[in-house]
Amino acid sequence: MVETVLRYRTDEPVGDPAVTVDAFAAQSNATAVRIEPGDDALALLPHLERIALIEVNFPSFADGRGYSAARSLRERGYTGELRAVGDVLIDQLSHMRRCGFDSFAPDKPISAEAAEAAFTTWPEVYQQTVDGRAPIWAARHPAAKA
Repeated sequence: MVETVLRYRTDEPVGDPAVTVDAFAAQSNATAVRIEPGDDALALLPHLERIALIEVNFPSFADGRGYSAARSLRERGYTGELRAVGDVLIDQLSHMRRCGFDSFAPDKPISAEAAEAAFTTWPEVYQQTVDGRAPIWAARHPAAKA
């Protein structure tokens, strides 16, 4: 099976395979790591400058821990590629993007056109996240800090 990756970055794709969080800690030359549900994404914080790709596995669309991992990493300065992999559904793409994911490798292929449509489905948002869009409540209450 050929993996389809939807990538929304302008830098070169990472060609290195992702290693587990535990294996990453024992290697000094790894540049790609894969976070599984239950892994502590914050354990990677001391190494963010050398990580070019972080894959976050979604074994089930109902497992939302990966959203928290993505947002935590982005809020703490990670600027490399952040890829959602696994049971990634089109309905989730917009929310994943808001949390900081900039590439996607779904188990079931999603066309680039469908992904673009998903990103624009909700022009107004309620939560403050890392994508830079102001939540709707900030427009309604300009004195409140977003």
